[in-house]
Amino acid sequence: MYDFAYHKPANVADAAKLLAADGEAKALAGGQTFIPVLKQRLNKPSAVIDLGGLGLSGITLAGNTLTIQAMAKHGAVAASAEVKKAISALATLAGWIGDTQVRHRGTIGGSLANNDPSACYPAAVLALGATIKTNTRSIKADDFFQGMFTTALEPGELITAVEFPLPVEKSAYEKFRNPASRYAMVGVFVAKGPAGVRVAITGAGQNGVFRHAEMEAALAKNWSPEAIVGIKTPADDLNSDIHGSAAYRAHLIGVMAKRAVVAAG
Repeated sequence: MYDFAYHKPANVADAAKLLAADGEAKALAGGQTFIPVLKQRLNKPSAVIDLGGLGLSGITLAGNTLTIQAMAKHGAVAASAEVKKAISALATLAGWIGDTQVRHRGTIGGSLANNDPSACYPAAVLALGATIKTNTRSIKADDFFQGMFTTALEPGELITAVEFPLPVEKSAYEKFRNPASRYAMVGVFVAKGPAGVRVAITGAGQNGVFRHAEMEAALAKNWSPEAIVGIKTPADDLNSDIHGSAAYRAHLIGVMAKRAVVAAG
């Protein structure tokens, strides 16, 4: 681990100012990706801005919106009565992330800002048509994810909360997990709600999370697993690695999508 300055600001404004003033500074949320990267000397920040003093861990259900603040941990989302009541599939997803230790350290904001191509939350946020709130603006999910480990966040911009529109008529998440890391080799989140019928895929795409337009069109006409039986996902832009080929992942997308539709009811 290289030397770096350490800051723990007490409010969002100070955290954003520190990040904006130093292009080599990095924000630390739950640290489930960032800390291992530091230990392996794969990143050399000039300063680490610890967001642990900002609060931002609340979960609220009001009117037609479920709001989860950025520093809410996966375990808190999984256990939240508000999340279970409003979007039970989101609680299920959070409960499947990593292991107990990861779920009690990792945060929803950190996961979205990192945008790992195998992370679970991006699929939920995209499928549910959520809005990412930052210290300066609101970003629609369709505009937020811009490629592997790349988002619309600007320097000095911090995620403060995620807003999910309600009511969600149907939703479910199915995940084919790597047995060691428990990351999604393929994860499929299906939803029918205010944003329409949406199907989001994580773990498979070379450019990260993406929507499956053909499945969305079929399910909009007929919400049933039979509606997507004949739909094939091209393997051209899918990941291929030691865990599974692109063709294997293409097949898994169909399997997980049908399971998710069944689970959604």
